[in-house]
Amino acid sequence: MSVETSGPAALLARMAAIQSTIASVSGTATRAATGSPTGATGTSFDSVYGSALEGTGATSDSGLLAGAGGSDVGSRAVAAASQYLGVPYVWGGTNPRTGLDCSGLVQRAYADVGVHLPRVAADQARMGTAVPDLAHAQPGDLLAFNSPVTHIAIYLGDGKMIAAPKAGDVVKIQDVYKTPSAIRRIGASVETGVSAPIGASGLTGVSGLAGASASGAPAALQNLFASATARYGLPQGLLAAVAKAESGFDTGAVSPAGARGLMQLMPATARGLGVDPMVPAQAVDGAARMLARDLHRFGSVGLAVAAYNAGAGAVQRYGGVPPYTETQQYVRRVLGSMGAS
Repeated sequence: MSVETSGPAALLARMAAIQSTIASVSGTATRAATGSPTGATGTSFDSVYGSALEGTGATSDSGLLAGAGGSDVGSRAVAAASQYLGVPYVWGGTNPRTGLDCSGLVQRAYADVGVHLPRVAADQARMGTAVPDLAHAQPGDLLAFNSPVTHIAIYLGDGKMIAAPKAGDVVKIQDVYKTPSAIRRIGASVETGVSAPIGASGLTGVSGLAGASASGAPAALQNLFASATARYGLPQGLLAAVAKAESGFDTGAVSPAGARGLMQLMPATARGLGVDPMVPAQAVDGAARMLARDLHRFGSVGLAVAAYNAGAGAVQRYGGVPPYTETQQYVRRVLGSMGAS
């Protein structure tokens, strides 16, 4: 009788061994973004996971379990997710040192294999390509639940998934307990902020940004926008579109609320960025850093724009574009200037 050493069943057996090892340790071990962190007992990640991974074709550093089945990217994402088994659920969590929520786990696992996904479950559930039903799902496919989407997990095969379920729980392997509302297969070509939708406002995905640009900016400002766009890796046209929406390219603008300059930075924000908002080059640089930060945080152009208007805390709190009429109109106006929907 032969013993299966690859495919979903073998992967599940290996991951079950990992969970069994975790359960035998008092307290919960967590894995940091770098290095080998310790859990509540001072036990290192390597000591908890290393023996369970031994002989599987993986290491505790890479977590790449060989022969998992499914697409190459999906299999590697499953392996990456397995590194976080036992990490506590924390709402809004994106750092395995302190905790992960469901979409934080998905985003982190795919980032580990070089694929950048949006931050929230509803956006993640529109990435990649659709899979018709669970019978056609492969390891690594995303399983989204509810309509609108409020939960997401990574399929393992054999009716199992890895998920960060709820407060008071940990990242673990579960049965697929109900029919997913969407199943998506992620390929290596997915890129942050290009095909991702912008969140819960009902706005559709951003597309065609590579050649988009906002019209009407004076030539001197165009040079500033181009320089900062290249420096911080922003989508073409984003800075000009934000400046157009904020001040109409008026470098001396001051709002009734006290926002100042071309990019309408509040004085406290400008001080935090170390810029003078009335100096166009400094204002553009500061605004570019804010947008780049929120693009990285939320994985979506629309959400970064919403954060610029309403604050990153509001975007995080609502899990998408906040339900503020002003912010929703602002996002539409900026994306419209970029030639995006």
